[in-house]
Amino acid sequence: MKKIKIGIIAVFVFLLPSIMLSQISKQDSIWKPFKFFIGNWTGTNEGSVGNGVYERSYKFIFNGKFIEVKNKSTYSPTAENPKGEVHEDVGYISYDKIRKIFILRQFHIEGFVNQYKLDSISPDKRTIIFITESIENIAPGWRAKESYQLINDNEFIESFELAEPNKDFEGYSKATLKRKNM
Repeated sequence: MKKIKIGIIAVFVFLLPSIMLSQISKQDSIWKPFKFFIGNWTGTNEGSVGNGVYERSYKFIFNGKFIEVKNKSTYSPTAENPKGEVHEDVGYISYDKIRKIFILRQFHIEGFVNQYKLDSISPDKRTIIFITESIENIAPGWRAKESYQLINDNEFIESFELAEPNKDFEGYSKATLKRKNM
């Protein structure tokens, strides 16, 4: 009996690394579409607010369960906004296992909270589109769209569009970001 117990324990100890690795591999494979973004980025922006400079980071948090996105955009002074503007937001990408969809939640310094769901990933995996499910602290009916176009291993373009109630999306800003410390 003692030999059987030792044998079972030995088999379990032998298989445990494989079991653990398969769990990690499954978790890692879920994040495959977003691994490109992990790291620090800088870039420039043009749009309705004017021209700006971006600082952004993407990192895994909570044992790889979420991706945290921190963004700071500094816009140059314009005739309409002589002081310029600094915009900050923090976001979290999660995977909703029940709906089997990625969710992006953004918290903006102005008080907006956008909850997006993944709308599509192109067949070549180079374009990712999120569309809002809800936006807090804005009139009902508004929608937002974030699109990411991967240019190469160290560069992407982010387009942000807004839609008033019962209207089509219109471009609001477009940023080109490049990986820092390449």
